[in-house]
Amino acid sequence: MHVEPVSRGPRCHGLEPKGRAPSSPREGPDTSHGVILYVEGLTVSFDGFKALDDLNLYIEDGELRCIIGPNGAGKTTLMDVITGKTRPDAGTVFFGQSVDLTRLTETQIAQAGIGRKFQTPTVFEQHSVFENLELALRGDKGVWHSLFARLTGGERERIEQVLELVGLTESMHVRAGLLSHGQKQWLEIGMLLVQDPRVLLLDEPVAGMTAGETDRTAELLTSLAGERTVVVVEHDMEFVRNIARRVTVLHEGRVLAEGGMDAVQNDPRVIEVYLGS
Repeated sequence: MHVEPVSRGPRCHGLEPKGRAPSSPREGPDTSHGVILYVEGLTVSFDGFKALDDLNLYIEDGELRCIIGPNGAGKTTLMDVITGKTRPDAGTVFFGQSVDLTRLTETQIAQAGIGRKFQTPTVFEQHSVFENLELALRGDKGVWHSLFARLTGGERERIEQVLELVGLTESMHVRAGLLSHGQKQWLEIGMLLVQDPRVLLLDEPVAGMTAGETDRTAELLTSLAGERTVVVVEHDMEFVRNIARRVTVLHEGRVLAEGGMDAVQNDPRVIEVYLGS
């Protein structure tokens, strides 16, 4: 498969990115050129090993992108850089036209509209499903304040909308520790959604799920794309086939191939380094 070079991005458009955060989380990024994430020349080294090697990647506003590749390909490091957990040695990551994520803290990046879910769900197991969403909605105000301050009508409506979206309305009063593994994953996605992120980064969202839970998750993520940008890092190729609209294959810190699932899975290079015969 031939991968055409991408000529988009702040620099490619002759723009002068200002590297600033939005004035408020609600302002949002400038996506007038259709791209919401520009990753350009990204290099990250750990003790001489290049986890990312001059990586270029462009993700459209509202798309559902799957990122696959063998262990050590750079998938987690890429997510770490986008969310501010890791600082690159070189390169830039822009959120829209003007927000340079490499200049922001993890908290600032989350406030700007980028939410990340790790593989292992991290929920407040001693609190109910509803309370978990309430805590996530209230952000850094603290558990005590969040659970004892009165919800506004708009906040309650927001939580109820998310409960319905992730399929947990009937379990809203159940203690989170009693949920199934799949339900905990949906709850954590819901905890991101109440914060109204523009971009969702999901790391192996169906790991450990039953077949039924995996199918439900595929429906959920597909429904989120469009209004939001959804980026999924996943090893379950059957799941990727079910949801993929565009797939990026990473290998040795670079983009090896990119395109539709049919083209990617038949690419000889991808077969050799990842999918096998």
